[in-house]
Amino acid sequence: MPAEEAELSAWIFQAGGGDQSALRRLYVAESARLFGIALTILRERSAAQDALQDAFVAIWQRARQFDPARGAARTWLAAIVRHRALDIARSRGRETLSDDPALGDELVTDDPVDRIAAAADGARLHQCLKGLEEKNRRSIVLAFVDGFSHAQVAEKLDLPLGTVKAWIRRGLLSLRACMEAA
Repeated sequence: MPAEEAELSAWIFQAGGGDQSALRRLYVAESARLFGIALTILRERSAAQDALQDAFVAIWQRARQFDPARGAARTWLAAIVRHRALDIARSRGRETLSDDPALGDELVTDDPVDRIAAAADGARLHQCLKGLEEKNRRSIVLAFVDGFSHAQVAEKLDLPLGTVKAWIRRGLLSLRACMEAA
């Protein structure tokens, strides 16, 4: 188990025992990534903030149920945030799909034309992402899928912040051009 994963697991266990400072450390370490997940699903900042807050209440309440033998701490945390964000999206009557079949997203519509359009957009986005240079694709995924800030992406890739910002910007411009060309 990597050191970061062990630390997250320890904080979860401590929070399960009522240690508020462990929950605070967990929040500081993971909230940006988890907020990115909620924002990706909900596409609205205030709703994503609500999902993150509700998720951390659930994390506090369910910390004793965490079992590292069943999965990684980061995965457990992400699942709680994802489920809360999906609950909020469903309660609002709309859900933005991720195009990731592993997530089990299903289109909530009865209109076959809408289903075909959503599948085509997702397939096109996937194709456009594949067409990006690896550095641009990796930076975009870290920022918009994993929820890292530009500074965190720079740190993770061990690159200057300006370089990462430029890669993300160029990658997004290329994605836009590719999507519009469809």
